[in-house]
Amino acid sequence: MNIPHLAQRLNKIEPFTNFSIDEIERIINTGTISNFGKDQIIFQEDEPTAGMYVLLQGQVQLCKISIHGQISILSVIHPVIMFNEVSALDGGPNPVTSMAVQDSIVWHIPSNKLQELILQYPYIGLGLLRIISKRNRKLVSLFQDLSFRPLLSRTAKILLEISADGTQKINRKEYPNYHLAARLSSVPEAFSRCLQTFRREKMIQSDTHKIEILDPKGLQKIAMIDLNSD
Repeated sequence: MNIPHLAQRLNKIEPFTNFSIDEIERIINTGTISNFGKDQIIFQEDEPTAGMYVLLQGQVQLCKISIHGQISILSVIHPVIMFNEVSALDGGPNPVTSMAVQDSIVWHIPSNKLQELILQYPYIGLGLLRIISKRNRKLVSLFQDLSFRPLLSRTAKILLEISADGTQKINRKEYPNYHLAARLSSVPEAFSRCLQTFRREKMIQSDTHKIEILDPKGLQKIAMIDLNSD
């Protein structure tokens, strides 16, 4: 991925939208572009800050791993988006583990160079504040789901999310049980029991290849989604 093309992509996201292409190219040259293969770890939680990344191509998941090895996926991100900005800003350890779900290309800038850029271009700092605020709201929503929605409800919600409210079939190769269970902070066996419940109630039909939503309204009710919110 060449520098001019990368500059055009970064120009579409916070905090780079208000910069000229020439300025963005100078910013890009302060960092590096790296490739990560599928299932390759980009950085691990609790290690010294890895700096800030921008995902340019592929797919990356951010997760927490328990002392017993259970994975809880906090977020699955798609291009073009930055990640690990909190660690890069405060210089603390990485708060999560990051892994490439697909072959991925990222732009990376170390913490010290990011802080130098913010001093030179204050708008970068303002843009990062807006991004962190949005992420904080998302984490509060995730905490609310884990605290107040039972697993059956959370399963209904994620099936609706991935299927675009039941309008698309879910590819089980792309979204295997262990992956969806990790996104729900659960285990595959418990997730499978939820699917069995939905099949028994004829809300979904599934095989080894796909999950098809038959009753989105029923899933919305179980997910405790306000049916009158629209």
